[in-house]
Amino acid sequence: MNKDMSETLTRVGPGTRMGNLMRRYWVPALTSSEIELPDGPQVRIELLGEKLLAFRNTDGQACMISEFCSHRGVSLYFGRNEENGIRCAYHGVKFDGLGQCVDVPSNPKACAHMHIKGYPCVERGGIVWTYMGPPDKMPEPPELEWCTLPDSHVFVSKRLQYSSYLQAMEGGIDTAHVSYVHRYEVDTDPMHQGVKALDYIKADGNVVFEIEKTSFGMSLYGRRMGEPDSFYWRITQWLFPWFTMIPPFGHHALGGHAWVPVNDHECWAWSMNWQPKQPLSAEEHEAMAAGKGIHVEYEAPGSFVPKANRDNDYLMDRKAQQEKRAYSGVFGFSAQDYSLQESMGSIQDHSAEKLLPTDRAIVMARRMLHDAAVALEQGIEPPALDASEQHVRPAGVLLPKGDDPMVWAKAHLANGLDEPVFSI
Repeated sequence: MNKDMSETLTRVGPGTRMGNLMRRYWVPALTSSEIELPDGPQVRIELLGEKLLAFRNTDGQACMISEFCSHRGVSLYFGRNEENGIRCAYHGVKFDGLGQCVDVPSNPKACAHMHIKGYPCVERGGIVWTYMGPPDKMPEPPELEWCTLPDSHVFVSKRLQYSSYLQAMEGGIDTAHVSYVHRYEVDTDPMHQGVKALDYIKADGNVVFEIEKTSFGMSLYGRRMGEPDSFYWRITQWLFPWFTMIPPFGHHALGGHAWVPVNDHECWAWSMNWQPKQPLSAEEHEAMAAGKGIHVEYEAPGSFVPKANRDNDYLMDRKAQQEKRAYSGVFGFSAQDYSLQESMGSIQDHSAEKLLPTDRAIVMARRMLHDAAVALEQGIEPPALDASEQHVRPAGVLLPKGDDPMVWAKAHLANGLDEPVFSI
């Protein structure tokens, strides 16, 4: 990848190509529980290089505005959340949930030119989503499966990752690494253990990929040896601009991620598990809350910084590595991934990489994002703005060696969420 393409893909601030593209989609911003109470404490958050303030107003509506007062730049984090707005603690200037100035005590006539940025919000799947793009271009709210289910069916967490969204997301697209970095974790993790798919994954690290470009992004078909007369196919999806799906493991909950830029050098890594047909069991919920599966244990409650982090070498255990209990010496699915992704630097030097056939899906995702960002600059609308295109689900299946997985997918996955879960 040349320098210009790398710059386009990794720079996400206001006015950048990728920043402009990403602002055309609903952005997962924070969990609803972070601003649980009307008129409760506001929360500072950075998204796409913008420092913002989230709060729940008196009426219970989630709101997102610029962090800083337009008067003299004071942080509204220190302001008062009351009477459907935030009042600056310095001179009493007040803003509503969309950033409109509604009171300047010292000069009421000044309200008209004191407005700050404000972005509309919706809540789905336990997440506050915000739209940061042109108001007249706002798409329908997200309809990913886990956004449409009762709360009891879904578990959502997030963590801060010290790398660009791109290299984090590329880890989500790349399913070939499962045979290596996760190969011992799958035997003991309660969200993965005890299913037949693990035998195929551990036995065959030579994954062959087929890729299908779609209206929502792309579908990936990863082929491993199955039984003597069959292949094991892991079918997953990447959805514009930052969602990845995880093929299911047996009876365990479905999973997915969202990789949302904080700024050019950091991202929010969201992890979701859900059961389409029944609530999560108490055991599943307990394991997820404890950081098992794709979730993490935090360094401190509410920090969203993982306990295993770069400051402690991700709690690497060389003895466990030698004893084949942890392939990289790091424990935990997410930690095994982000430790390696952060080791590349916050923005990888793409000019030095030498890609392999298993990276085909990563190459396609890069091209699709880059091309969409350039096209938007030329006035062409972005892809996958129709929320109904998000009605997709990953799968894991054994197919006879002569069968085409794309033909099978069109027959069994085409109706999206109306189909049963296909898992091994």
